[in-house]
Amino acid sequence: MRVAIAGAGAVGRSIAAELLENGHEVLLIDIDPKAIKIDTVPRAEWLLADACEISSLDEAGLSSCHVVVASSGDDKVNLVVSLLAKTEYGVPRVVARINHPSNEWLFNESWGVDVAVSTPRLLSALVEEAVSVGDLVRLMTFRQGQANLVELTLPEDAPVVGQRAGSVPWPTDSALVAILREGRVLVPSADDPLEAGDELLFVASQEVEEELGQLLAPH
Repeated sequence: MRVAIAGAGAVGRSIAAELLENGHEVLLIDIDPKAIKIDTVPRAEWLLADACEISSLDEAGLSSCHVVVASSGDDKVNLVVSLLAKTEYGVPRVVARINHPSNEWLFNESWGVDVAVSTPRLLSALVEEAVSVGDLVRLMTFRQGQANLVELTLPEDAPVVGQRAGSVPWPTDSALVAILREGRVLVPSADDPLEAGDELLFVASQEVEEELGQLLAPH
């Protein structure tokens, strides 16, 4: 898979190194010569250019990329890169970094963003996840489909404890995608029983989150 990353700062370089370890091709783009630190990620391609310019993206070969990551520290840049990647080059998947939570409402399909990642939101969600049991916690938003990745740790007195996953009347527009149990990741089947302490991961539309939380809440 070929991935272009706009923004070669610490975040962009970390993403690049991880993707390269997983066998992907990575191109890092940045307009700042000081950010071009080839020795930090030597296996990546590097391009000194303005990722907001069509000519730069042509040179980067964006039309051949499967994923574009807009990871700069400037939300305006990330929005422009996302829009160009989706509308001008038809990149299948665009992931954008949100630096300022007040701009979160802009990062949607209108700007070409498939997945928006807000570091403040993610950190606060992880804090909530660490201290709460029985509360539904939103971990990530998938803007293209208006769906969220949410998590809930089942308390002992949850009404679904002991039931099989396939027998629970999950709300429409929600799907149980994984069960985390004792350090293992389980892909749920209809016959899998739900146990107290299970961390349940769902993809769900925002409209059914409250219904899902009520279904899993203790009596």
